[in-house]
Amino acid sequence: MIRVGLIGFGLGGRVFHAPLVSSVEGMELAAVLERTTSKAAARYPGIVTHRSLEEMLADDSLDLFVVSTPNGTHYDLARQILSAGRNVVVDKPVAATSAEIAELIHLAAAKSVLFAPFHNRRWDSDFQTIKKLLHEGLLGRLVSFESRFDRWRPAMPTDRLWKDDPDAGGGLLLDLGTHIADQALVLFDKPEAVSADLARERDGAKSNDSFMVRLRYPGFQVRLGANCLSLPAAPRFHLRGTNGNYWKSGLDPQEAALNQIARIADDPCWGREPAANWGVLHVGIEGGTVTRPVEPVPGDYRLYYAGIRDALLGKTPAPVAAPVAAIDAWRVARLLEWAEESSRLRREIVCDWTEEPD
Repeated sequence: MIRVGLIGFGLGGRVFHAPLVSSVEGMELAAVLERTTSKAAARYPGIVTHRSLEEMLADDSLDLFVVSTPNGTHYDLARQILSAGRNVVVDKPVAATSAEIAELIHLAAAKSVLFAPFHNRRWDSDFQTIKKLLHEGLLGRLVSFESRFDRWRPAMPTDRLWKDDPDAGGGLLLDLGTHIADQALVLFDKPEAVSADLARERDGAKSNDSFMVRLRYPGFQVRLGANCLSLPAAPRFHLRGTNGNYWKSGLDPQEAALNQIARIADDPCWGREPAANWGVLHVGIEGGTVTRPVEPVPGDYRLYYAGIRDALLGKTPAPVAAPVAAIDAWRVARLLEWAEESSRLRREIVCDWTEEPD
């Protein structure tokens, strides 16, 4: 049994990490760090509540630490945990800069411990479906891939103010941009160049709350975008190929479901989208087109923590292998830094991947 200590019980800890860890066989949510409240203990009777990281690190029975705190605190917490020679999962973004992530990568290697970013949206239903669709080649040669995460949130938040503080790791690019950039890198690997437009569109915004990032690959382009002023939201995905198009609207249902529960029951329908939300494939044929809905691959965020469990138990290659590699967090961070540079300089930035940490 892998005993897990969760640091933070805000939205990320309560909605994602606690119920997912509690739903994976072979893992136990054993302790939570809450500095002033005990909300986790009320939701998960029997767990230990710690008031400081030092107190939690003193518990030698904990096998894995999970950092789910405001963005600007991730790096320092992860550094302390790795320095103590302990395994850690860090919520996205792992750190504010790629240089900080590179430092954590080297520290984890020196201590021979697991260091994994929580890029859970690799296990979204829509993303898993697109991976399958591209593998099957139904669209022909891909010429354009667009991934958007638009929402209608015109009012600035009155809580979690750090989300709009650029000095605390705030801004939509580091938030949703981390997820959709990671998905693009999984599908297409590293691009040749990046161009981007970042903006503050809402009244009173201090950090970017809208972005469009363009990734140039040989023969096609990837566009990644998000904003808080879309009503209705644009399609989540639009793929264009020489044989047809694929359109997908709506979001994976897991986050909304996890917001209502403490753990996932044995539900064969978990992660399945209703038929009304299925994506639609349009394929050109001689004399017209064929249009049909595409039954999605079910999403399942539990697979992330199942992979962490297997890595810690030595069931995957190398003693510190993880379902998401630490280097992937560095690549995403570097990509977003180039996007910020592009927006600031108003020009395309050629990617130099030779600086990637070993």
